[in-house]
Amino acid sequence: MKRFFIYITVSLFYCMLVFNCSSGGGDDAVDPDPKIETPPVAANLIFPSNNSECTEGADVSSTETEVTFDWYNANNTDSYQLFIKNLTTQSTVNYNTTESEKRVTLLKGTPYSWYVVSKNVTSQTAQSSVWKFYNAGEAQSSYAPFPAELLEPGLYSELSASTTSTLLDWTAEDVDNDIKEYDVYFDTVGSPDNKITTTSDSSFTVTVSSGNTYYWRIITRDEQNNSSESQVFEFSVK
Repeated sequence: MKRFFIYITVSLFYCMLVFNCSSGGGDDAVDPDPKIETPPVAANLIFPSNNSECTEGADVSSTETEVTFDWYNANNTDSYQLFIKNLTTQSTVNYNTTESEKRVTLLKGTPYSWYVVSKNVTSQTAQSSVWKFYNAGEAQSSYAPFPAELLEPGLYSELSASTTSTLLDWTAEDVDNDIKEYDVYFDTVGSPDNKITTTSDSSFTVTVSSGNTYYWRIITRDEQNNSSESQVFEFSVK
């Protein structure tokens, strides 16, 4: 009888030991197949085409047309945010959509830029390239260049106190591909009216000194004497 009791006790202990080892521990258990959220992919743009005239808008009024912005579906994306910038006024609007297209009413005879941001449940996003176009107005034989995009020094950047000169750098594009020259305006006042040079290059070196804030803008001119004005950038030297 005593041996039988010992046998039963040992058997129960062994079963409990095996159960505890095989059951796994609640909160500490490792998910054998964890779900990994994949960030979205940047969309590829389709229409309006880059550096082109958009003539496919539907008339809304004598001053406006409705344009359908179109892009390819992006992988791992649940929704999109479309950004459209009026390059004349420098104002930007944006629209949210779950589709890969969006109809928007635009002013005729006006240059715009646009891009798309892809989104999903992750906190990450992906931005497409930026395209520029002219929304068609009255029939034109030539078009003004797109306003120059200022690059360096960046807006509100601060240069070291030892800086005595810096390169103003910009880029510009034109539907007719006939940009001729640039007027460079540079000053220590907020609306620079001091033209320091006219150049065919897209950069120019200026002299600066410590303790000053500088403002600059570019007027782009083409072979037909059409012109466009960039926004004003400012930077400072410590």
